[in-house]
Amino acid sequence: MSSSVSRRRLLQAVGATAAVSATGSFACASPAHAAVPPARADIGVSARPFALDQVRLTESRWLDNQNRTRNYLRFVDVDRLLYNFRANHRLATNGAAPNGGWDAPDFPFRTHVQGHFLTAWAQLYAVTGDTACRDKATHMVAELAKCQANNSAAGFNAGYLSGYPESDFTALEQRTLSNGNVPYYTIHKTLAGLLDVWRHIGSTQARDVLLALAGWVDLRTGRLSGQQMQAMLGTEFGGMNAVLTDLHQQTGDARWLTVARRFDHAAVFDPLAANQDRLSGLHANTQVPKWIGAAREYKVTGTARYRDIATNAWNFCVDSHTYAIGGNSQAEHFRAPNAIAGYLNKDTCESCNTFNMLLLTRELFTLDPNRAALFDYYERAWLNHMIGQQNPADPHGHVTYFTPLNPGGRRGVGPAWGGGTWSTDYGTFWCCQGTGLEMHTRLMDSIYYRSDDTLIVNLFVPSVLTWAERGITVTQTTTYPVSDTTTLQVTGNVSGTWAMRLRIPGWTAGATVSVNGTRQDIATTPGSYATLTRSWTSGDTVTVRLPMRVIMRAANDNANVAAITYGPVVLSGNYGDSTLSSLPTLDTSSIRRTSSTSLAFTATANGSTVSLGPFHDAHGHNYTVYWNAGGTVRLTNVGSGLVLGIQDMSTADGGRALQWHDSGTADHDWHMVADGNGFRFRNAHSGKVLGVLNMSTADGATVLQWSDNGTADHRWTLLDQGDGTYKIRNEHSGKLLAVANNSTAVGAFAVQDADDGTADNRWRVVRM
Repeated sequence: MSSSVSRRRLLQAVGATAAVSATGSFACASPAHAAVPPARADIGVSARPFALDQVRLTESRWLDNQNRTRNYLRFVDVDRLLYNFRANHRLATNGAAPNGGWDAPDFPFRTHVQGHFLTAWAQLYAVTGDTACRDKATHMVAELAKCQANNSAAGFNAGYLSGYPESDFTALEQRTLSNGNVPYYTIHKTLAGLLDVWRHIGSTQARDVLLALAGWVDLRTGRLSGQQMQAMLGTEFGGMNAVLTDLHQQTGDARWLTVARRFDHAAVFDPLAANQDRLSGLHANTQVPKWIGAAREYKVTGTARYRDIATNAWNFCVDSHTYAIGGNSQAEHFRAPNAIAGYLNKDTCESCNTFNMLLLTRELFTLDPNRAALFDYYERAWLNHMIGQQNPADPHGHVTYFTPLNPGGRRGVGPAWGGGTWSTDYGTFWCCQGTGLEMHTRLMDSIYYRSDDTLIVNLFVPSVLTWAERGITVTQTTTYPVSDTTTLQVTGNVSGTWAMRLRIPGWTAGATVSVNGTRQDIATTPGSYATLTRSWTSGDTVTVRLPMRVIMRAANDNANVAAITYGPVVLSGNYGDSTLSSLPTLDTSSIRRTSSTSLAFTATANGSTVSLGPFHDAHGHNYTVYWNAGGTVRLTNVGSGLVLGIQDMSTADGGRALQWHDSGTADHDWHMVADGNGFRFRNAHSGKVLGVLNMSTADGATVLQWSDNGTADHRWTLLDQGDGTYKIRNEHSGKLLAVANNSTAVGAFAVQDADDGTADNRWRVVRM
């Protein structure tokens, strides 16, 4: 450690140049010992992830994704990746062929992707001990050091490292840059890659090159006024605030925090700090890395404003700008809050955005590990968007840039700049290809967290955790989400009393936790963590069951447009090679699971049977994720002939349901939202759902409308009477929807009642 600190201090001089060696140096071949810990610990955190080498995926779709990416990382030619660096720094390109796409010699922000490769190689080495990946990373670092050492001959300032002239930064600072380059965006990627090679592989040469490049950033930005700097931040700069903050933590040198905070973008941060959603119209992935930087800056400074910026940004993005699959943006831009159904296009859900939102989620979870909604979102986006981003038919695991959500969409859509379908070995090098390399070499990084001696289980994935510090091994075995059950066997030095916290997703109901076959009497509230505290014995097996049901997830802006979910899985319709000109109209009551060993379903849409399956497996065919689930129904009471509505057309929680003449007012219309084997009745006027006052199970209890908060009294089952009428049974109480005192009067209130055979217990469901 002392030699590292000494070397770091030497490199603080602006003119320091990275030392060059033939192969670079690294600490050791074992990933368990090569990692370099940070000099400073984060502050304000209540939970921490395990190191990459402590969690191993076992046989599963997730491991398959990792292995395909591993194939590509072992295959790719490092000399081709070095072509633009060498050419720009006036070194021979060693006969390598240039790349195409976003790394072509004439592409404005060439050499952005190489940092992603460095990170992915370093991560895969940390995860698997793959020395081929380690050697590629250290070889590239050694060659980058040579480029950096030739700066004087190339006419660049000391420390500069890129694939295009330094004059682009002068134009950027003067606000005259017009060639499409986003210079600090590429520098961020290189800095991050070098940092990961240092901290995961232990390469001191990566550290030296990194510090020299960071020193160059300090030189350029330190001479700008605050006004000049803020103007320059109008051009995309990636996560410069995040990586420089990380460098501060890694080195303990306050200089890098000073440089990091120069990249705090006031035009974006100020509204977020004030809890204002001004995202509409902004380039989406330009913003998310800044938010990650704010979270990182909070963990260094403890300044609450940074935490508020990151938290508010996450809340806005997830609650108001995110599609059912967990992705966001259309044509790479945020639209107006809640604008979802109006933007079901071919160019939705840029992959980078979701990758970065997952990073932000991880940052926030360490601050608030009781907030289960964070990993409810993480699971949704990770499973439905990112796992399906990769082409399972491609041995190199190439990815799609956009994930289309238009009716009849198909995965394999490239960016507006360059086009194409899937990424390729050497012809694309999009941003999403780079983040895809990182994503699929760190799929295990969020399954488990720890808080002191407490183990937190966030994701249900076949895996093995080696908690080396405590001598504990946890083996998770599951076919989830095909099944609703996972088991976690705890072995090793497990003695003593400690807690295991298990995420209970918000979408489930009736979750159970058992140990060695005995059900535990602990709270399993949906949207929380169940805490299992016990004196453990090696071999103890925890079984978690999370019952799943079909739920329609309506678009924020149109209750008639909805996606089908089953537990955490979004189900899409398989339309083969057929084209769709509009959303199919779905009969939500027709959705049926057809297999107990796979997530195969069928439904009726546009009058025909359509197969449904997990969206992450929707490859090689046209699909739809959203449906016209629409239309509305009116509920006509058999006894009175009157229709169900809301008193005074109220839109408030607690508005009472009553019967009235069929006068055509909007409160008489109800959306039937599939929920398991039943439905939620959502009022078309108020947006509230039909429930029972105080979740009562008593005869005569008031039926009213309430916000859709997921309580069991909001679910109703239709019991077909065979004569065109239905009994509507509350799933919580078992009582029937009825009219008080069997009244036939206009304005009589709705109640729940016993199944006593009276006419007011039966309803006609009239589709509008």
